[in-house]
Amino acid sequence: MSRPRLGMFAPELVRPAIVDAFRKLGPRDQFKNPVMFVVYAGSLLTTALWVQALVGEGEAPAWFIGAIALWLWVTVLFANFAEALAEGRSKAQAASLRGMKKESWATRLREPRFGASSWKQPANELRKGDVVLVQAGELVPCDGEVIEGMATVDESAITGESAPVVRESGGDFSAVTGGTKLLSDWIVVRCTVDPGQTFLDRMIAMVEGAKRRKTPNEIALAILLVALTIVMLLATTTLWPFSAFAVDANRTGTVVSITVLVALLVCLIPTTIGALLSAIGIAGMSRMLAANVIATSGRAVEAAGDVDVLLLDKTGTITLGNRHASAVIGAPRVPDRALMDAAQLASLADETPEGRSIVILAKQSFGIRERDLTKLGASFVPFSAQSRMSGVDMPGRRIRKGAPDAIARFVASQGGTVSIEVKRIIDEVARRGSTPLVVAENAAVLGVVELKDIVKTGIKERFAEMRRMGIRTVMITGDNSLTAAAIAAESGVDEFLADATPEAKLALIREHQAAGRMVAMTGDGTNDAPALAQADVAVAMNSGTQAAKEAGNMVDLDSNPTKLIEVVEIGKQMLMTRGSLTTFSMANDIAKYFAIIPAAFATTYPALEALDVMRLATPASAVLSATIFNALVIVALIPLALKGVRYRALGAGPLLRRNLVVYGLGGIAIPFVGIKAIDLALVAFNLA
Repeated sequence: MSRPRLGMFAPELVRPAIVDAFRKLGPRDQFKNPVMFVVYAGSLLTTALWVQALVGEGEAPAWFIGAIALWLWVTVLFANFAEALAEGRSKAQAASLRGMKKESWATRLREPRFGASSWKQPANELRKGDVVLVQAGELVPCDGEVIEGMATVDESAITGESAPVVRESGGDFSAVTGGTKLLSDWIVVRCTVDPGQTFLDRMIAMVEGAKRRKTPNEIALAILLVALTIVMLLATTTLWPFSAFAVDANRTGTVVSITVLVALLVCLIPTTIGALLSAIGIAGMSRMLAANVIATSGRAVEAAGDVDVLLLDKTGTITLGNRHASAVIGAPRVPDRALMDAAQLASLADETPEGRSIVILAKQSFGIRERDLTKLGASFVPFSAQSRMSGVDMPGRRIRKGAPDAIARFVASQGGTVSIEVKRIIDEVARRGSTPLVVAENAAVLGVVELKDIVKTGIKERFAEMRRMGIRTVMITGDNSLTAAAIAAESGVDEFLADATPEAKLALIREHQAAGRMVAMTGDGTNDAPALAQADVAVAMNSGTQAAKEAGNMVDLDSNPTKLIEVVEIGKQMLMTRGSLTTFSMANDIAKYFAIIPAAFATTYPALEALDVMRLATPASAVLSATIFNALVIVALIPLALKGVRYRALGAGPLLRRNLVVYGLGGIAIPFVGIKAIDLALVAFNLA
């Protein structure tokens, strides 16, 4: 997918963000963030006090009140700017997606079959249930399911991948996405969504970070920040009567001004994290999209950071999905060529990937060319879910290929049996992780065609990396336990569930959740939909069915199951970034205490001068320096909020210790240096 890779402070993002920062100054926008609303109220109050000082007698010099008011407004604007910048990045991504939407016409069919009468209709007028014909060179006009035909499709506009994919009726590879392009053949598609609800439309809506809902952890943190703000507000408001009483009792000093108390309150409440909290959440979803994963909500991104169990469907997820004939093993006294000849005869009319691969293997390995079934007087027996086999009937010959138990029943019905030698071959093929396809003619079993399900390249190394991250991988498959064990060993998963039904997958997820684990699942089939709906983090493959994509809370546009590593890292990044900035914001308060408290009360309590460890020039300079630092640190931390804390595959304990050292001690030390530097600058320029 072609999406803008804009820099952190690209002019295309900064200019609109500056405008939006001023637009967000209305009370309705400010009230959404309680911490910043307190700063907003303080800005209004100090502005009123400044006007009073200009026109009459003020509680402090007009220049001082004006400077404090100015920097409080700057603090509010910087918070608005951080949020607007994060929203702007998401809106830029959404705008690029809108550019992919093209006006096109659809060939609407009167009946759901190829060759039916048709007419042209604008694609944007198609409704759910409409049936259309799409031919080579045309764009798919709607999201839908292929109900007839097979074609290669260019999905690069959606996935960014240049390699075309095959879409055909039936199975788990029948879903097509509006806006993709047919490269060959034709397909009949039944639309599955109404206008405005296509996958591309949902993608656009999902990347609009401004519309996302807050996550549970974000809500909990917001409650904590509000509680701290209320505590600081109560503490600060009690200082004025305390100061007035102390001055009256001691008959010395001056009562602390409202302006200083407002500055103290703004500096002590968690302004930094309050200003950046929304930007962190929006940036998390934006980073997810950069990894070619569409998250339906910030909740899904956050939950990904806590995942410790991953369930993966085998076919199409761990493996490529299309099994291919790789070898034939004849029964005793049955030549491999005779077995291959019979297998090809049974596959000539079989349009499945397995059937086509058998025909190709016969040509390449044995030089056996296709025969005309009509001339042979043959009739093809299609595969069915009930019989679990297919084949061909010819005069005097009934050839069948299918699952071992299905062929065993067929042979028994003809008066034959499956020999011990053939059973041994079946077991050996299954142990290798392949699927045994047994071929029989009349009452005799001819042998086994080995169908190889190819494990995706590099997946074993990726699973090892997940293990280091503390994530346990579980493969779930409908294959027998021997085949499942072999694929599990080859792919490197920690455990597997064989002969898995949709009910078994659902039960396994609930079992892990009952044990207090956060469960993620990737899948692509309709039979995965119930489990995807139950999982805490459900990543549906874009190559999968519409049902799977609707059940998940994320869609992987690359259809790469190992993408969960990036998903988890981004989730952990978001959690770590929020925690790091919260720690930094809290630690900041220590230096501000040492700056403002001595300045505010030293005239009343001279002993408090001992707390002025920074030796700030004047009380006014001390208060102003702390207020300026409080505003500037927000801007300094915007890149960290948008980019995220660098993820390291460490345990919770080491991460916590590192967080406390870097952002805890750093949050204590940096303000001392920053406030002192601002104080020196104010003195140097005669501003305090």
